[in-house]
Amino acid sequence: MTEFRIDRRDIDFVLFEQLGLMKLTEFERYQGMTREDFDLVLSEARRFITEELAPTFSDADKQGCRLVDGQVIVPESYVEAYRKYGKNGWVAITQDTTYGGMGLPMAIAIAFSEMAIGGSSSFMFYPGLTVSAGHLLEVHADAWLKELMVPKMYSGQWTGTMCLTEPQAGSFLADIATTATPIEGSDAYRIKGNKIFISAGDHQLTENIIHLVLARVPGDPETTKGISLFAVPKRRIDKKGAITGPNDVATTGIEHKMGINASSTCALSFGDNNDCEGYLIGQRCEGIVYMFQMMNEARIVCGVQGVALGSRAYEMARAYAAERKQGTDLTKRGSEDRVAIIDHPDVRRNLLMAKAFVEGTRALLLQAAVHSDVAHNHPDPRERDKNQDLLELLTPVCKAYATDKGFKVTELAIQVHGGYGYVKEYGVEQCMRDVKIASLYEGTNGIQALDLLGRKMKMKGGGVFLTWLQEANAFLKGHAAHGTLGDLVAEVDRAKNMLAEVAFGFAMNGNKDPGHTLLSATPFLDIFGHVEIARLLVHQAIISADKLAQMASDRDVEGAEALGQLILDNPDARFYDGKVKTARFFVHNILPEVDALVRSIKSGDRSALEIVF
Repeated sequence: MTEFRIDRRDIDFVLFEQLGLMKLTEFERYQGMTREDFDLVLSEARRFITEELAPTFSDADKQGCRLVDGQVIVPESYVEAYRKYGKNGWVAITQDTTYGGMGLPMAIAIAFSEMAIGGSSSFMFYPGLTVSAGHLLEVHADAWLKELMVPKMYSGQWTGTMCLTEPQAGSFLADIATTATPIEGSDAYRIKGNKIFISAGDHQLTENIIHLVLARVPGDPETTKGISLFAVPKRRIDKKGAITGPNDVATTGIEHKMGINASSTCALSFGDNNDCEGYLIGQRCEGIVYMFQMMNEARIVCGVQGVALGSRAYEMARAYAAERKQGTDLTKRGSEDRVAIIDHPDVRRNLLMAKAFVEGTRALLLQAAVHSDVAHNHPDPRERDKNQDLLELLTPVCKAYATDKGFKVTELAIQVHGGYGYVKEYGVEQCMRDVKIASLYEGTNGIQALDLLGRKMKMKGGGVFLTWLQEANAFLKGHAAHGTLGDLVAEVDRAKNMLAEVAFGFAMNGNKDPGHTLLSATPFLDIFGHVEIARLLVHQAIISADKLAQMASDRDVEGAEALGQLILDNPDARFYDGKVKTARFFVHNILPEVDALVRSIKSGDRSALEIVF
């Protein structure tokens, strides 16, 4: 298997050169933090992930999870890795220091998560869900409950899950049948029901697991408005947090999946013996509202999963292509010398497409994280609201576009490997198996498209989309006259106008044929994703072209030949030149898909609705 690589250079570029992360240190929460602090965290994270997590990637996949006498056993390598993960404070990077978190910006946490998921994708389900569950408790639970549970979760002593899906309900949560009956003389509820597809639902990594369970109190409305949320420990605890015994939570099965084999996806039964206790989180009948906090955080992490495994697969393919010699240089007639396959035009096309998707979606996810940081910390409420709105608008794009393109990148990486890519020994096929789930859970990508078109585009009467449009227009207008990249800016502007035209068309006429509107949701999300990624990549290219020009000026480099030599000799020059070429490739080879997608929507074709299957 190719050595695990982390593209720290590009992560740093997006954080500090493109997004200007240091501006966050102007906020009270991050005052006193320095670039050196962030560099130290990311460097230590890279070391820890490379040394402790990455070695578990393939071995854990082969071992998978086992259900033995009602207890899930995960790969043994995870036990020590999880202990060190918690001891080093990686569980709660962004969370408040009051409960044991590091208090760092969300953007640093997203960068960390990308590296860690790329290092060991199945492993990260255990701490990843824990921090989201702990954060939900921190925000919504009564003081005694969060003080009891959150510090133990953030330290890694306990883990957490989200328990939504039931066999009969699926994504339609109004149909859940799990009940929560008040226990007389107690602040606990008697929980009874079954949940399926519970990631990290059981394991031997920690002494307790806090399940966040959606349930309905008898007599509450039979709709989503009647659903409440409960904290249900696997093992019962007293008011001091001490474990007192079992809590009638049983693992009835584990799923044998296409990928993420070392992540225990469980079917859980609560209260088979009518002795399962849970605690109400917040107010009755507000469970869906609370759970959406965790679901939206998880949707961003799904996008990160797409970037992380796409990045791992791309780095593997790039390294393999540079080493694998096969065939002659087809651009030089009569040449008999064998060349590395990275010199073959079609391989280069595949690699550059993969590079563009990885770097574009990485920027998309880190941009979303900065929106979150500003939304929670800016002193001006108008800026907080604007950034929260943009985060909500872009969340379905982050989830769906990044996971779809992450899967596409793994496919391209396998193709670069040729037949060896289909062989488990080379490891790239595991990236494809592990990333596919990200387009399915936390609401399938089709549901994300419906959310974007049906809800997010309508937020504040369409005002949120107009804010995004104004931001895009300001950027494009500001760089329209760029000396070397103005042509790319013009192409992005044209695609943005097509996106706006389709969006306004739906706003005006969507109710006339709702079936066709719903049919167009996924193509619309793809259009949005293409345009936003193109804008981000062109922004990167503008920064890079200007810095490359400055480097050439500083070194008195003149002429194409001398510049080409600078690019060959200097890693920074090579990096910046690569940014320019990546943006050009995306704009000229991928962005034109917007034209085709717009044509398909405008055609009004209803074949998929009318065919009899």
